[in-house]
Parts: sequence; structure tokens; C-alpha cells
Amino acid sequence: MAATPPPEKNLKQFQYAVSLVPEMELKGKNMWYTSMNGNMYTYMGKEGVLGIRLGKEDYSAFRAKYKVGDLKSYGAVMREYVPLPQELFGDEPLLKKYMEMSHTYAKTLPPKPTKK
Repeated sequence: MAATPPPEKNLKQFQYAVSLVPEMELKGKNMWYTSMNGNMYTYMGKEGVLGIRLGKEDYSAFRAKYKVGDLKSYGAVMREYVPLPQELFGDEPLLKKYMEMSHTYAKTLPPKPTKK
């Protein structure tokens, strides 16, 4: 069975967030994401929640500031990911800051070997 795509409104928000950082490229068809060197660093699953991957200190600070819990996908906790609260989509400079933080963190991750 094919995955259910996220709600259209949420996908448009994700597209907007990605557009704030020119180096980011949205990928996927039913599960939308960005990746670099084989490492996914932003994600939106069928639930329509946008998650970003952050380094340890930024992750902890973000969770404390926005009082968000774990980001889950198919019942599993996605380590290093935080769900973006809806309020951030109304604050472009802050949204851009967090998207850039995630992109910058992705640059520090070791490349994953290709499966081809």
C-alpha cells in the first residue's frame, strides 16, 4: 500500500520553509525530505508535521524553548529531529534561522555510503 501524502497546506508550508535556504532541495513524492550526502535533515511524513534535524545543543535548546516532544514516524522516534511548531511559519526570519541551522548541521554529518 502506498503511503498517504501529507495534507496540501502542510506541504506548501514545507516548500516555503525549504525555499528560504537556496541550497536546500525538496525531494520525495509521498514522504517529503531534504538530504545531503545521504543524510536526511528535514522531513515531513504522512502526518504533515515538519521535522528538522539539529545538533545536540541546538536540539536541546529548541525542545526547551518551544516545549516540543519527540518527532515520530511510523511509531518510531526520529533521533535528533524536532517538530516545528506551527507558530514558526508566521515568523519568516526565525523559520529561516532554524532551516539554516538544520542545513548547517547536515554539512557536519559524515557521508553515507551509496547502495548502488
